[in-house]
Amino acid sequence: METSTTNSKILTMSFAAVGGLAGLTVHFLLKTFGAAFGVVARFADSDLVRHGAPVLVGLLIFLVLQFNSRVHAWGEEVVTEIRKVVWPSRKDVVAMTIVVIVMVMISSAIITCFDFFAGYLVRMIAG
Repeated sequence: METSTTNSKILTMSFAAVGGLAGLTVHFLLKTFGAAFGVVARFADSDLVRHGAPVLVGLLIFLVLQFNSRVHAWGEEVVTEIRKVVWPSRKDVVAMTIVVIVMVMISSAIITCFDFFAGYLVRMIAG
């Protein structure tokens, strides 16, 4: 029962975050389109639209996600599967990061050499 309650809290917070992001997106879209289109500017000039529409959209998306049984079941499965993931240790992460940095440096050196050589050949041919 404890896991189900924890999963439910995680899902509720995730749905709230998605609703907040959707509201923020609507806010920025209204602002951007208001600057580009006069019709939208007149529409978004109202405080009710400018502030109410993003809140309404965010709240609506949160409620749809929170009370849709299919979405909730899918979310429960996702959280359960994420809990099964075995995360690497700090030592492994540091080692893998160093390997990636070294490989990027080697790759960039090789590409730089090819670029200089190709530039040299083009200058020789164009000449």
